[in-house]
Amino acid sequence: QVQLVESGGGSVQAGGSLRLSCAASGYTYCMGWFRQGPGKERERVGDIYSSRGYTYYADSVKGRFTISQDNAKNTLYLQMASLKVEDTAMYYCAAGSGALPCITESGYNYWGQGTQVTVSS
Repeated sequence: QVQLVESGGGSVQAGGSLRLSCAASGYTYCMGWFRQGPGKERERVGDIYSSRGYTYYADSVKGRFTISQDNAKNTLYLQMASLKVEDTAMYYCAAGSGALPCITESGYNYWGQGTQVTVSS
């Protein structure tokens, strides 16, 4: 069982930046970020396969968000820049064991508790 602990959420004005962190307690095949805004379905933001050097970003965040991973610390980061009001959401860190492809929620076995990001105009 892998535990994920997120940190770094908060409130920021539009155009600002925030960095989220997610510390994993064990090995993960892939890690990613999802978010769920008010009245919206949970959305895949991006993920990383560190062993392949591959990252994925949703079109809505491409060019503004950067996912990175510190393997020595088993920690995943989400650097968010040029934040928009529509980025307001609960952000969840997730990790997959590799049993299923990490391209949908079903590929993620472990989930963090979520951290709130609020962007005001």
